[in-house]
Amino acid sequence: MSLLSGEERGLLLRVAREALRAHFAGHAYRPPEAGGAAGEPRGAFVSLHRRDDDDLRGCVGQMESAAPLVETVARMAVAAATHDGRFEPVTREELPELRLEISALGPLRAVTPEAVEVGRDGLVVSYADRRGVLLPQVPLEQGWDRETFLGKTCGKAGLPADTWRRPDVSLVAFTAEVFGEDPGA
Repeated sequence: MSLLSGEERGLLLRVAREALRAHFAGHAYRPPEAGGAAGEPRGAFVSLHRRDDDDLRGCVGQMESAAPLVETVARMAVAAATHDGRFEPVTREELPELRLEISALGPLRAVTPEAVEVGRDGLVVSYADRRGVLLPQVPLEQGWDRETFLGKTCGKAGLPADTWRRPDVSLVAFTAEVFGEDPGA
């Protein structure tokens, strides 16, 4: 997996914005072909934040993808606006007031609780038929330590906060390149 260049990051942000505009205009959108890291098959999350207060308005992602990153980002941008069950769908009128953030994911890897590193790792906790995911930036934004991060990821799955301590729980970590539009843009 290659790191994204500044040009590739700009391309992905434009693609996400164009995919949203096309969706609200009722048009199909096909992102441009991309080489380099933007053309690699990777998972991604797209987060939509209000510009005025930076509150989250939607966030949807795909952990892994066989499609090029540029295509995954286009799909996840529209999904974040329309299919995040925590929020009402975004309206066309809101679009200019939203700031986009992309988390381009690295490979998934099994991890022990002791090996989880706040600030580096995103986390997937799976137990029984439940799964919770938190991106690497979340514990930093919230000021959580490792154990709180593990517990909150369990909570995201609807599990008791100490489920991560069970020997039969699955813990998977991943890195992410996180970048977004300038809050004032």
